[in-house]
Amino acid sequence: MIGLSMTAYPGRNLLEFEGWVGRAKKLGFDFVEILSEWPHYLTRDNCRHFAEVLDGWGMKRTVHAPFSDVNIGSFNERLRRTSLEVIREAIELAAELDALSVTIHPGHCSPVSVKNRRKYLEIHRESLRKISEWGLEYGVKIGVENMPRFVILDAQTCERLWEILGDVEIGVTFDVGHLNTTTGKFERFLEVLGDRIVHVHLHDNRGERDEHLALGDGTVPWVRVFPRLPRVTWALEVSDIESARRSLEFLKSLH
Repeated sequence: MIGLSMTAYPGRNLLEFEGWVGRAKKLGFDFVEILSEWPHYLTRDNCRHFAEVLDGWGMKRTVHAPFSDVNIGSFNERLRRTSLEVIREAIELAAELDALSVTIHPGHCSPVSVKNRRKYLEIHRESLRKISEWGLEYGVKIGVENMPRFVILDAQTCERLWEILGDVEIGVTFDVGHLNTTTGKFERFLEVLGDRIVHVHLHDNRGERDEHLALGDGTVPWVRVFPRLPRVTWALEVSDIESARRSLEFLKSLH
């Protein structure tokens, strides 16, 4: 099952959403990934609108929880508590929408966390335990996403993501494009974390930064990677509907 992320949605509000979903449906997508980020956060006020539009087009959905200004690994208890409240609301709304999964970002580093790695890991895991419990409570699969190359981001390798998750019963969202900017060790990632993957993000780049290009426009070795991907939900994270169309054509060429 393949879906299209709202990274490809051009609107600053939801006035164009129904038409955009219609185009995605006609291209052959099975679901939409609701990206709960500015300027169209998923809220209690617009949750019904999302549901009505997607149901009207017979589209399923996944949710990407907010991540800008959110840090579940923060040493500041008030900021961490607020970040967790934001994540919990996303999970609650995802449950109301019958979403197939929710993707969250791991915590990210700060000058304090870099100097206190053991405590940071403890805080990080405690946050993930709470999120895991909410996933069970609301009946929603949760996937923690591997991050791209960027100075403050954590979980850029499968080994580090494995370390952060520890014994927490929570899934993984495997972002293929992100891994291409770090180790590029796709087989290793699937070997270490394959059993925990509940969702996949697909996009391309040239290996240096997180560009979210159409599939085939970068250096991801799709011929090698594609057959090994777990048969879970795949969300295409590209920047516009034309890139989405070309990416679908590219995937068809790999069969």
